[in-house]
Amino acid sequence: LKLMIENPERFLLNVDVEKISNSGLELTDTIYGQENELSLLKQCYKRSHSRSDGFAIIAGPSGIGKTVLANQFEEFVSSKEGIFIEGKFDQLQQSTPFHAIASAFNEYCNVLLSDGASSQSIAVASALRESLGQDACCLGKVIPNLSMIFGDFEEDEVLLNCVNAQRRLQYLLCRFVEVISSSSSNPIVLFLDDLQWADPASIT
Repeated sequence: LKLMIENPERFLLNVDVEKISNSGLELTDTIYGQENELSLLKQCYKRSHSRSDGFAIIAGPSGIGKTVLANQFEEFVSSKEGIFIEGKFDQLQQSTPFHAIASAFNEYCNVLLSDGASSQSIAVASALRESLGQDACCLGKVIPNLSMIFGDFEEDEVLLNCVNAQRRLQYLLCRFVEVISSSSSNPIVLFLDDLQWADPASIT
């Protein structure tokens, strides 16, 4: 730093950034050195077709490229007509049960609604109504976009007065997963980021 200050004409060049970009220096999201990891994720995705489910963990220190790897995998899933939804755990949201999971399922409702009146979206929505029934209003408190499928919910006194409300919510989230995974013809990938900040309810 001292040399740069004392000799700015040598170290601090007046360079046109646009010309550098045009000359071939460009930033990309291409993965270098993680081809094997991406290949393993693809294999896990393909195996899940025959076993109906799969599980993988992307681990490593901060800055190693985990998010870029996940983004590349998302592109692969989308190219195979799969549905990629994600939720992000937050250190400041650890007191909110299922925050990241509910956020991902809220995104799924958006995906479902974006399909409009397709036979796929109608089938999944119908299965959700049949399976959840009046219990859907409980999930609507943590998955707001669910109301766009079911319509406005009435207040659920049972949930408000239930000591085991968290346990009931966990049960309903599991039912939600069962319904969308069995009713959807498209594979669904749930990506949960920053697992180190997961709330206790989400990992029990």
